[in-house]
Amino acid sequence: MLRPTAVQVEAVCAYQILVVFDNGEKKYFDVEPYIKGEWYGQLRSFEYFKRVTTDGFTVIWPDGQDICPDELYDFGKLVS
Repeated sequence: MLRPTAVQVEAVCAYQILVVFDNGEKKYFDVEPYIKGEWYGQLRSFEYFKRVTTDGFTVIWPDGQDICPDELYDFGKLVS
């Protein structure tokens, strides 16, 4: 069975995104543990962080930072 993929995303606050999956589920995901090093460190800037978008599979930022859709789905907190 294929895992759900990200079809919509919104930066809701610093380091938190709301992801909508193709199965209709919505989950909050904490990006902060991923913000390490120079490249992912760009996400520390909230102006840059909120430029998150989706490619219909996962979430991405303008310079190519992304997060595996399995991680988004498995570790995201379901919106109740």
